[in-house]
Amino acid sequence: MANIDDLLGASSSDDMSSDAFAIGDAPVEIKVVIGTAMLRVRDLLKLGRGAVVELDRHLKDPTDVYVEGVLVARGEVVIVDDKIGVTLTDFVKSSREWKR
Repeated sequence: MANIDDLLGASSSDDMSSDAFAIGDAPVEIKVVIGTAMLRVRDLLKLGRGAVVELDRHLKDPTDVYVEGVLVARGEVVIVDDKIGVTLTDFVKSSREWKR
């Protein structure tokens, strides 16, 4: 596993060019996947309030963290005040490391 310094390089912010600062302001979408499920459309249409969809992971399994559709890390779900968050535990150099 790589850590964030390995992925970004160990340079300090003083070493960054002005281009890097411009890129740093660009918004990116982050998705955290706690699990997936496959349902037939007929079964999906039967779901109602209170229905439980069983996912392919266990309660203590790590989540996958994607940035712009690319798997970059794994983490653990945490509760902060009344919101859900993710503690990042491992960073990956390549999404190939997570093929199952």
